[in-house]
Amino acid sequence: MKKTLCVLAVGATLFTPALAMAADVKVYGRAHVSLDYLDDGADYNEVGLSSNSSRLGFKAEQKLENGMTVFGQIEQEINFASGSANDDLEFATRDTFVGLKGDFGQARVGRFDSPFKVARGPVNFFGDQLGDIRNVTREGNLRFDERNANTIEYKSPKFGGGFNVIGALSLHEDNSVDNEANKDKAYDLALTYKEGPVDFAAAYEHYEEDANRGERDGFRVAAAYKITPELNFGGLYQYLTHDNDADNPDAQVFGVAADYKFAPKTYLRGQVFHRDVDADDANATLLAVGLEHRLDKAVRVYGNLATVLNDENSNLTPWAQGRSNSVGGVDGEDAFGLSLGFRYDF
Repeated sequence: MKKTLCVLAVGATLFTPALAMAADVKVYGRAHVSLDYLDDGADYNEVGLSSNSSRLGFKAEQKLENGMTVFGQIEQEINFASGSANDDLEFATRDTFVGLKGDFGQARVGRFDSPFKVARGPVNFFGDQLGDIRNVTREGNLRFDERNANTIEYKSPKFGGGFNVIGALSLHEDNSVDNEANKDKAYDLALTYKEGPVDFAAAYEHYEEDANRGERDGFRVAAAYKITPELNFGGLYQYLTHDNDADNPDAQVFGVAADYKFAPKTYLRGQVFHRDVDADDANATLLAVGLEHRLDKAVRVYGNLATVLNDENSNLTPWAQGRSNSVGGVDGEDAFGLSLGFRYDF
């Protein structure tokens, strides 16, 4: 026993300097589930359990001798409803990257949310819940709220009080270059401002002609202003175009959202966003209202009501994005959902 203790003591002495130089590693995650009633306006009206972008991740950060900081992240989606991960059992399916930051700003490479996707942040009050704004902003081949692979991103230091410029280049969509599709890059440029009561983002994104969903362009601007410490009001405008106009007509989305903290730990929120498509009877309107109570900084419960009002040639639903419990919509039918949710961040 004494020999064992001695070996352990010597080992601890030898490894202490190495441990002191090691990165600060954090394990984190989110368990987000909900019980939903979904009605497609036609034949489907059922109750189901959903896992809503639940995740498990690892973050590492280490200060370097030259004053810069190296950082990395590996994040995987976890299905807390079925107990399984994605059907293909891949690892690192969510934001996964490595990078450097310092006085020059921040640079990273990997697969992560595009600057265009992040630019919806100021009005993302229903993110990963029934009523998520992506149900009208991310549809069909006019799809821009993506987590692009093989991406190089640069984010400037803050300037002018609270501005950042972000630029990103996604080199190719697949894990290896395909010589038959060598024009599948994506380009992003964004400007953000966050200071005091103001939260603002504007972004442009372009996909080249060999991209999986074709050549397309998107512009988005979103902003929110805290009228009082309790009341946050925001709006979003988005304009999307596709090179193949015949099959993918231009579309714009616009609307407003608000979040009101009417008790120390309780929030009331609502939103209305309209999708205007350059085609006959293809418009849709998303409406959502929710009540959220935070039991603790890490735990929240909520209840949401949401609907999509569809024109004759539209079949959108308020539940298609960020959730495992989903069913397709029906042309010309209004889709309605009720969700009771629980989220634990650890």
